[in-house]
Amino acid sequence: MQKATVSPESIENDEQNPARRLRLRAAWMYFVEEMTQNEIALKLGVGRVTVVRLLAAARERNEVKITIGDRLAECVEAERLLERRYGVEEAIVVPLSGRGADATGPVAAAAGAYVSSLVRPNMHIGVGWGRTLVSALAFMSERTVENLSVVSLLGGIMKARKFNPAEFAWRFASLFQADCYLMPAPIVVDSAETRQTLIEHCGLDDLFELAKSLDAVLFSAASLAQDQTAHQSKIISAADRASLLKAGAVGDVMFNFFDARGELVDHPINERVMTIPLDIIRKVPIRVMAAGGASKVQAIAGALKLLKPTVLITDEFTARDVLKLAGEG
Repeated sequence: MQKATVSPESIENDEQNPARRLRLRAAWMYFVEEMTQNEIALKLGVGRVTVVRLLAAARERNEVKITIGDRLAECVEAERLLERRYGVEEAIVVPLSGRGADATGPVAAAAGAYVSSLVRPNMHIGVGWGRTLVSALAFMSERTVENLSVVSLLGGIMKARKFNPAEFAWRFASLFQADCYLMPAPIVVDSAETRQTLIEHCGLDDLFELAKSLDAVLFSAASLAQDQTAHQSKIISAADRASLLKAGAVGDVMFNFFDARGELVDHPINERVMTIPLDIIRKVPIRVMAAGGASKVQAIAGALKLLKPTVLITDEFTARDVLKLAGEG
């Protein structure tokens, strides 16, 4: 059963922000009092289109919490199979409206809820970035967490297009009023020598050392499809993408490109990427991977072998296809 909640205290204590107060009143009437959009429009003295926008804004600002009380049997079965086949401690498989539907929202919702329950005082959490993780921010419970540190596991991008996925670390940290450690370098540099120089002489060695004390990491997996962040943000060129495919790459985690066996491919870009080394990430006690979608099946299967996440969050169709690749029917 689906349930939505809006805090009444947040409505009562927001006299200084009329726009937010109107937004929360609309959300309360719609989700709690179950009024129609037309009824809300009449009650608030606004148009129905305005009500639609108010409800959408409330969701985007994480002012409405949606929870699902029951689990689908098919999803639970897939979870147990993934745990058995890949040694995952906890698999979370979410429903999807149909094969081919965009899995970003459902996977992000589950990831946001999981991370909200995971975060606790005195933790050091390392984070990657990407569209799924950015979308998960809207489903995280904003609160102050004492002595929480957030560490970006990879560098940034020079030019953001529709959205800047590299913002994820500091936006995540701001939700919990945490300290944030960013990697002040582009995600890909021009040579392995430049990478080593940045690490040794620009203070990044301290960040790499800090990463050795992480309690948890949160990351995603991406394929080489043209709708993925790397291609849309023009981080890798068409020529690099073609040569990566030729080298056998099926996907990447934090721009470390790997093949179907879960092994890094022999390609120069893997020597030029500014990320915390995967050997360090593999040793972090809690490793959460959130990814889904038909184009990511091979990438997720490979990433499960490469980083052996302790927690996997994906959608039901991707879960089934990953299991088929592993010969699990």
